Amino acid sequence: MIVTRFAPSPTGYLHIGGLRTALYNYLYARKNGGKFLLRIEDTDLKRNSLEATKAIIEAFKWCGLDYDSEIFYQSKRFDIYKKYIQKLLDEKKAYYCYMSKDELDALRATQEAAKQRPRYDGRYRDFVGTPPSGISPVIRIKAPLDGDISFYDGIKGRISFKADDIVDDFIIARSDGSPTYNFTVVVDDALMGVSDVIRGDDHLSNTPKQIVIYEALGFAVPKFYHVAMIHSSSGKKLSKRDGATDVMEYKAMGILPEALLNFLVRLGWSHGDDEIFSMDELKNIFSPEHISKSASSYDFKKLEWLNEYYIKNLPYENLKKNLKGLGFDLDIFKKPEFLLDMLRARAKTLLDIIQSAKDIINQPQKYDEKGIKKFINENTLKNLQLYAQKLDKEHKAADFENFTNTFLKDYDLELKDIAQALRLALTGKTVSPSIFEVLEFVGVDDSKKRIELFLENMRAIF
Repeated sequence: MIVTRFAPSPTGYLHIGGLRTALYNYLYARKNGGKFLLRIEDTDLKRNSLEATKAIIEAFKWCGLDYDSEIFYQSKRFDIYKKYIQKLLDEKKAYYCYMSKDELDALRATQEAAKQRPRYDGRYRDFVGTPPSGISPVIRIKAPLDGDISFYDGIKGRISFKADDIVDDFIIARSDGSPTYNFTVVVDDALMGVSDVIRGDDHLSNTPKQIVIYEALGFAVPKFYHVAMIHSSSGKKLSKRDGATDVMEYKAMGILPEALLNFLVRLGWSHGDDEIFSMDELKNIFSPEHISKSASSYDFKKLEWLNEYYIKNLPYENLKKNLKGLGFDLDIFKKPEFLLDMLRARAKTLLDIIQSAKDIINQPQKYDEKGIKKFINENTLKNLQLYAQKLDKEHKAADFENFTNTFLKDYDLELKDIAQALRLALTGKTVSPSIFEVLEFVGVDDSKKRIELFLENMRAIF
């Protein structure tokens, strides 16, 4: 069975690179009828943040990424790690290292003077004497002293490291007894049955060390897929300014989770020339073998394009739910479905919908000054007043359009002679959905009131 996992450290919020990793693992498990696990690697008790943990879980919920079983917390599994550390000690595959700070500093100075790579020299590897007093030892694993550590990466192909170049007898438990990252990862992945590990290639240097631990404990080594990083449009490491921000910030920006996931899956993975995928489609077609070896480029305009597509095409209830998640409840307004259909046609984000809705629902308190200078004069005001006088009954948008065309024909006018003045009067802006749809939503009585208020304000100017 395919078992994958996502294992973030709650020392910061979940960013989009992490979400992409989670998505790839999720899709691969779902496609193969396997399991997808969520594990919180919270062994760094000094740096852990409860808020960050909550934000990770909230991001998963918002994106709709469900996980199998309960969430695993490494901080609750210390007894398990101690058991396996003791196993390695008992089997002479690990040992206590009593190296003092002075010894370490002296070794580093010697290596630097000789222009050697800083590394532990194994001086306590086979120590059998009396332990020095006053030293709380760390525990180191006996790593291979020569040969190669090789594995097949599902994205990069065969990868091989010289043992003496990449690993020394690295620490698996600190002086306070707490296990290190590489050790806990191996124990958890093995005990949880993780078969495939998809992660960023910034973890590539950890892999040979983890393989050493797998083999020392007699665990099967999973298959690894190391995914290239997401770069900015300029080809540099993605920064917060470029988009490497908290996933929930995208929600606050009015991005739909469907759009964000669609965007992320394409940052490094492809399926022909296809650009738009539903989650159900991805669960059927995703394969890590189609992940690119090259770094992907973050393009916010592509995300906006996808978001605009999903805003136009998502079912009404789905879109309404996402708007409610931003504190905007359509159900408190009249004609909520008509209102949303009117607004979604022009929106790139949910914030566009919310702002446009407020412009239409509420009587304007101010009017676009540039629009007034460009479009308003004594003639347009006269035309607008006459138009308001002729408005006499409720219509559908198409009927308002016919009414307006007849009005223009009767008074030998063109649409430009009234359209922007009417739009300013009704919304305060020069950009809005179809003015005829706005008329239908606002209604004749309120439209007349808004026009009269606009005319009063304009009389003080013209």
